[in-house]
Amino acid sequence: MRNFAPLRALLVATFATALPLLLGACSSTPAKEETNYATVSSNQFIASNYKAADMLLSQLNGKLLADKPLIMATVVNIDALEQTTTLGRLVSEQISTRLSQGNLNMVEMKLRNNVYLKRGQGELMLTREIGQVAQTHNAQAIVVGSYAETSDMVFVNVKVIQPNTNFVLAAHDFALAKEGIVRSMLMQH
Repeated sequence: MRNFAPLRALLVATFATALPLLLGACSSTPAKEETNYATVSSNQFIASNYKAADMLLSQLNGKLLADKPLIMATVVNIDALEQTTTLGRLVSEQISTRLSQGNLNMVEMKLRNNVYLKRGQGELMLTREIGQVAQTHNAQAIVVGSYAETSDMVFVNVKVIQPNTNFVLAAHDFALAKEGIVRSMLMQH
């Protein structure tokens, strides 16, 4: 019977030498950073929407009843009030989220059937329907908004309106730089 000990030792030595090189080659490729909410929370888009909601919350202090909800309408294009984009829908979602975090009771309209829905647009509230929708959901106020584009900026306006009087209870304007993320959300799909 042959003695394979020298061959085995050579294979082990080769493997022991090659393994660190192979692992080193794998680790030398730059690790792709995992994208999650924490890594993008410093994005100007999220920060601007949260600040807008915070401004509304501060203006609403003492003006609302704790037990009655609010409704968030989709933020629409000011030049075509029946249209919006991903930007308008996401501004609405983030402002609604932040208002909810601020202890306001927000009605989730995507789960309701009796609002005007336009395929691919979102929850668009027509002026004549606002009072009816608010009454149906016992809402004390509706958050509405619009945006306007220029070549390098997007100007956003949000207001909290009392539906039975159309009085503005709170309002805030802000601007977003029309950089890559914002620009991509403005494209119609």
